[in-house]
Amino acid sequence: MEAGLFTANNVWMMVCAGLVFFMHLGFSFLEIGLTRQKNTVNILFKNVFIICAGLLLYYVGGFNLMYPGFEDGDIGFLKFAGFGIAAPENGMTPAYADGGYTWWTDFLFQGMFAATAATIVSGAVAERVKLGAFMLFTLLYVGLVYPIVGSWQWGSGFLSSLSFGEAEGFHDFAGSTLVHSVGGWAALIAIYLLGARVGKFGKNGTINAIPGHNLPLAAAGVLILWLGWFGFNGGSVLSADPALTSLVLVTTSLAAAAGGISSFITSTILYKNYDITMFLNGILGGLVGITAGADQMSPNEAVIIGVLAGIIVVFGIALIDRIKLDDPVGAVTVHLICGIWGTLAVGIFGNKAGLDQFLVQLAGIGATAAFCSCFAFIFLFTIKKTMGLRVSEEEEIDGLDIHEHGMDAYPDFRMNQH
Repeated sequence: MEAGLFTANNVWMMVCAGLVFFMHLGFSFLEIGLTRQKNTVNILFKNVFIICAGLLLYYVGGFNLMYPGFEDGDIGFLKFAGFGIAAPENGMTPAYADGGYTWWTDFLFQGMFAATAATIVSGAVAERVKLGAFMLFTLLYVGLVYPIVGSWQWGSGFLSSLSFGEAEGFHDFAGSTLVHSVGGWAALIAIYLLGARVGKFGKNGTINAIPGHNLPLAAAGVLILWLGWFGFNGGSVLSADPALTSLVLVTTSLAAAAGGISSFITSTILYKNYDITMFLNGILGGLVGITAGADQMSPNEAVIIGVLAGIIVVFGIALIDRIKLDDPVGAVTVHLICGIWGTLAVGIFGNKAGLDQFLVQLAGIGATAAFCSCFAFIFLFTIKKTMGLRVSEEEEIDGLDIHEHGMDAYPDFRMNQH
């Protein structure tokens, strides 16, 4: 491979790593905007902790747990290549990864992905989770569960070779299941064990809206996330291949746009108002939905996937409310339900479409669901029974900023404190 092409590939991957890192600001803005101002510092603290702890955990052992070097004859379920990171002899040459990037770039790009699963949980448990309990859960989930599940596919584990009929291998291009649903399953278990925020559900079963305090910030967060998704999906090409990279960016953008439009139209028909939060979550639903098959879909198919994801968002959020689960930002619907939809869509649309592939995709979803749900429940239930998961009612009503951090995000602006 020419040195210039190798350099171009590596630079593209480093840019994508930066875009994925930037997504954490988008997640922070979205969570802050859709919740109340009295919890802003707490949300910022959680999200800054997630990226710092996630990267360090990936350095200590996550990378070698996710890419352990499965060999022929291995079950492909669990293996560990040791603590720390050290580049192999060919790690800085085109011989590594077919010239797509260097070993250090590989670590950095994958490390940016690692913390996303906990970021998804952060939004779902906002405004009532104990900070210490959340940080402990983050260490366990990002340090163990995420890299193990990732190894099943991206580390050449059993999902990568799972076959049924003519279909060979589970396909999740950039993580509809391996990132978003991994976080989504934990979010679902967490909000079940935590319970709803004070005032969310009335004694007579009514569902009460708890409006976010800064919708412009939420909108900025979603647009930042859309930009970051160019790195999330575009970097998953694992090179600067012109044809495939450009296709992935097109399918990603079309699905996002279609998700937003279909979500706002659906919510307008159902609720008779133009709901910006549904519009924003529809965009995210489209992005999550296309992530599994962005490299396999035509533009038309990407639009269809996005449209259906947007509709799923509206009905999914209503379903979560109906079963009395409190998800302040819609994380379970966007990341779990749309993640499942996007993964199944690989067997319905695109180059791999077929019943055999659909069943392989379904098996991968089932394996991920069982593993993530079980360990999330074990971790969270143990924390709940020992140190406690939830703050007191007084702390929740007063706001976590004051009780957990002793400070206010807006010390000179208190008119909208609620």
